[in-house]
Amino acid sequence: MVQPDASARPETPPAAAAPVRGGHVVVTGAGGGIGAALARRFAAEGARVVVNDLDADRAAAVAAEIGGTAVPGDASAIVEEARAALGGTIDTWCANAGVTGAGGLDPVADWALAWDVNVMAHVRAAQALLPHWLERGGGRFVSTVSAAGLLTMIGAAPYSVTKHGALAFAEWLSLTYRHRGVRVHAICPQGVRTAMLDASGTAGELVLAPTAIEPEDVADALFEGIAEDRFLILPHPEVADYYRARAADPDRWLGQMNRLQQKWEQAGT
Repeated sequence: MVQPDASARPETPPAAAAPVRGGHVVVTGAGGGIGAALARRFAAEGARVVVNDLDADRAAAVAAEIGGTAVPGDASAIVEEARAALGGTIDTWCANAGVTGAGGLDPVADWALAWDVNVMAHVRAAQALLPHWLERGGGRFVSTVSAAGLLTMIGAAPYSVTKHGALAFAEWLSLTYRHRGVRVHAICPQGVRTAMLDASGTAGELVLAPTAIEPEDVADALFEGIAEDRFLILPHPEVADYYRARAADPDRWLGQMNRLQQKWEQAGT
């Protein structure tokens, strides 16, 4: 593979036709947690927002709160319905819906679900969105990944692996379509005080809970990243140091993570 010239400055891409104020936004998995916080923030910034969630009642409640439109259902199957609800145009798609996929090698069903929701739902949404975005010269794809997509998470093999996949897909979207006005942002928080953190058990208590932040903090970090046109959004800035350490000395990093794994096992998983 040909590597890019590290000394060369990237060309300035054309401005993306993906406004925030007054824009048309879809947030999946927005019945609570990070998704609801994103929906509220986009609405507060003047966007028209479609609130998606598998739970129709929760989607309706958030939509009513922010003056948005609820479009419940499978996150990757509602693109056309959401576009119609927004008058024919989607400017920003927040691929936020996800599943934890806690566990190890089994059961296979957990792997299949995590792969479908955490990765393939993003692919299917992009397939439906890109023709319109490329035709008009811009759009914005926001992927809620996780620090697990940059690092890993003990006790959650399907989650860790598929979040790596979600990050890789977001990177591919950005490098492939950035010069055509498509902006991509990958949000990679550690612990966030949501139902997903509550369900993460002792692993979450050990690794994530001590530095957990509020969903609104994630929304703030995203909007800072949008303003600075950054791909990687790190609501926990220390994740950048962990990521550098992992890349610089993988064996040392794996040893440290293994000690954390042993500590978790000793805590009685």
